[in-house]
Amino acid sequence: MNDTSLASTPAPVRNERPDTLLADLHATVLERLGDDARGLIIERAVLGIFFTGVKLSNAAGGLCATPIKRVPEAVCCPSSAKAMPTPGKIAGRSAVQVLEDLYRPQDLRRALAIATLNALAETLWLRDGGPASAEVREGDAFDALVIPPGRRVALVGAFPPYMRELRRRGQPFNVLELSPETLKPEEMPFYVPGERAPEVVPQADVFITTGTTLINDTLDGLLRLLRPGAEAAVIGPTATLIAEPFARRGVTVLGGTRVRKADELLELLAEGGSGYHLFGKTVERVTLRLSGSARQPA
Repeated sequence: MNDTSLASTPAPVRNERPDTLLADLHATVLERLGDDARGLIIERAVLGIFFTGVKLSNAAGGLCATPIKRVPEAVCCPSSAKAMPTPGKIAGRSAVQVLEDLYRPQDLRRALAIATLNALAETLWLRDGGPASAEVREGDAFDALVIPPGRRVALVGAFPPYMRELRRRGQPFNVLELSPETLKPEEMPFYVPGERAPEVVPQADVFITTGTTLINDTLDGLLRLLRPGAEAAVIGPTATLIAEPFARRGVTVLGGTRVRKADELLELLAEGGSGYHLFGKTVERVTLRLSGSARQPA
């Protein structure tokens, strides 16, 4: 059976999914798109070294970080095949069907599904404009954060530009990082092992993480550690630009991307393009300052 025949598959019912941010984003996007989602297929997909990108049949594009470090099976062909989406059979698949891989344990499959989810979110932006419940800004999300002097910051992941700026300001901060070798010697005094997140995050006045925590299933747990009133940002191309699911979990700033030139983007990804080759050219940074952010009761 041709995968495109699944384009008529009804959108998943919210209560059939786990109570996670990804599931909330999935349900919200499909509910809002309604019938507009069911006929969309993947026209092209590229699993690049740094980013995975897709272009849908309506020309909307989406991005997700490629979790290459999370795929030890990639060292040999037989086992890597189990972790990969099926090459040669991605183009032509229903976008709705690909979203089922949001719930698979294989990170590369999930990355392709998140890129597809982000292309569907871009479809919503093209149809309806930005969310009415958020203030839309251009540029880097760091600039939208409220970081008073002396307040403690917790970074999940090594953000070199952010670390430089926080050091310049004399801001107290910690970096929770799974790969400490990515830090420079002058950054190591701020390093904290990732397993100490339950100790560090509740003490932070400002929390910043990449959207890649959506891929490895750690974002929900991190957001549950936030202290009431903390400023919290999820930043990067992986972050889906749909406001309410993030706001419900205490996120105050959401920084993502909109794909402006999908064909050119995919060519760059196929040639190993990184963020330096994409931003401001084929991809536009967008920041949402969320209103009414409040965590749901545990």
